[in-house]
Amino acid sequence: MNAYVSASAPDPLLRTLAEFRYELRRFLIFSESAAQNAGLHPQQHQLLLQVAGAPEGTAVTIAYAAQRLGLRHNSTVELVDRSAREGLLTRRTDSGDKRRAILHITPKGRQVLGHLSDEHARELNELAPRLERALKHIRLHAHAVA
Repeated sequence: MNAYVSASAPDPLLRTLAEFRYELRRFLIFSESAAQNAGLHPQQHQLLLQVAGAPEGTAVTIAYAAQRLGLRHNSTVELVDRSAREGLLTRRTDSGDKRRAILHITPKGRQVLGHLSDEHARELNELAPRLERALKHIRLHAHAVA
């Protein structure tokens, strides 16, 4: 028997987790490529999405964006600076706390984000059945062990 071939059948949970991870990775690759094709760095796309998609009444600050993007504060500042230079975002001093800036998406940023969001919705519509199937199997497994 080939040393690289498993002697037993793969665990159904592992197979499902592997498939789920593969589909997520495919989506992330799609997303990064779509952002680059739109002239954005993938993190700029994610920043625009977090600014535009923040819950109503949320002060979208550098700290908020950093937390949502999983980036360090200084990396987020650089990303915001680049996005502002490209006309995608603006920063306005918070009237309640002059030490912080509130981020706002510009019409240009909203236009680019709208185009990307339409593309992402189409891709997710195709991907959804495979992700749903994998999640269902994972949940069934979790209930069986609980």
